[in-house]
Amino acid sequence: MAVRLKVREIAEQKGYNISTLSRKSDVGLSTVRRLWHDPYRHVDFYVLERIAKALEVPVTALIEDVLDAEGRQLQGEE
Repeated sequence: MAVRLKVREIAEQKGYNISTLSRKSDVGLSTVRRLWHDPYRHVDFYVLERIAKALEVPVTALIEDVLDAEGRQLQGEE
């Protein structure tokens, strides 16, 4: 299963930029920057929890299943 993180979309909806989200979530600026620019990047769950709390959304709101062109779920690389 492949997932995409919606950190950037949700943060922008709330008017947050990278540095604001980093401060509010107490997650390092470089980590937030990587997630902002690469929504397919591996991330630890505790980081998602902090970001979700700062954005006032459940963790599940940050995660999106990715489908291929035929509507099938993409298989992640092991």
